[in-house]
This record gives sequence, C-alpha cells and structure tokens, in this order.
Amino acid sequence: MQLRWTLQAADDLAATKEFIARDSPVYARKIVEQLYEAAGQLLSFPDLGRVVPERGQADIREVLRPPYRIIYRRHSDVVEVLTIHHAARPLPPDFAAGAV
Repeated sequence: MQLRWTLQAADDLAATKEFIARDSPVYARKIVEQLYEAAGQLLSFPDLGRVVPERGQADIREVLRPPYRIIYRRHSDVVEVLTIHHAARPLPPDFAAGAV
C-alpha cells in the first residue's frame, strides 16, 4: 500500500499550518503532525474512515480530526489524500462532481 498526497492536499496542509502559525507556530506544527499521523494510519487501515456524505461513493472516504476532514480515495494499492478540509466550511460544489 502506498500513500500519495495530491497537490491540493499538500497545499491545504501548508495553508493550514501557515494560518495557525500566525498565532502559534508550536501549535501549527502539532496540528500538522497530527494530520500527517492520521493520514499515515490509512496505510494499515485504508477503510478506517467513513464514506464522504456529500459524495456517497465507497472509494471516497474521510477521517475526521476535528476540526479537519482528511478526504481520501482508495485505489487497489494506493491511498490518495485528496484534500484537508476545515469541517466548518462546506465542500466546494465541484467536489461532488469529482473535482477537488
């Protein structure tokens, strides 16, 4: 099993860290480490998360690490992190159509 991060997910993670670091660089690092760790667990447990309600497809899943949603897609031997999304914000309308 491989773990891949899309450019969108990597950008989301960097933006999250940058935003939190304005107030606390230490806390920003801690949050990012927790998100990486949660995503890393998917290598051993790729079906750990629930199906994304807005999508309703078994291969598009999410792991919740409040207040963040780690949304990923499982392929046969690859877990692809699609986005790191703040749970207070709705998913973009084009996400439901397959784009992230």
